[in-house]
Amino acid sequence: MVKHMNFNIVEFEAAYGKSKQIPESDIPEIVFSGKSNVGKSSLINKLLNRKSIARVSATPGKTATINFFRLTDVRFADLPGYGYAKISKSERDRWAELVEGYFSQKRNIALVVQICDIRHSPTADDMNMIDFLSSNGFPYIVALTKLDKLKSSQRQPRIEALSEELSEFEGIRLFPCSSQNGEGIDEIRKAIEESIE
Repeated sequence: MVKHMNFNIVEFEAAYGKSKQIPESDIPEIVFSGKSNVGKSSLINKLLNRKSIARVSATPGKTATINFFRLTDVRFADLPGYGYAKISKSERDRWAELVEGYFSQKRNIALVVQICDIRHSPTADDMNMIDFLSSNGFPYIVALTKLDKLKSSQRQPRIEALSEELSEFEGIRLFPCSSQNGEGIDEIRKAIEESIE
């Protein structure tokens, strides 16, 4: 029996810029990972029925912290977006320290929601991230955002193309969705609920 989570009771908990600042993991964590401007904040806001609990950054690459959101008995961890070309090497190094440091801690990671844009092939950074999750045994799903930007005739071909491009990762689960019109959002909520059973 899947326990129904309450996605409506949520508060912004804290933001951390260095991995050693992050407190220990005391409840299951749902982690959100994706490229800058792939629609990560919009997806989190939609999952939580909020307009703007996760701030949608006007400047890609600007969110250089891990942001924690506390729900009743689970926490959302929003990782800083990757792959933004205009950030300095020192910022990129800091990003790597933060994210690698986070994953190397003993954390109660129930699920990683890896976000890709359904309209495009996965970037090298996307592939690296999925490979990292896969080879380290983290449970993850791939949310394919911006579904509303495709005509209905384009959808199935895009999903098939992405399945093919990601076929080296066995048993990968793809979740086409739209933060605009809410398509596919319930399926992601259900995957989150199942992961914390």
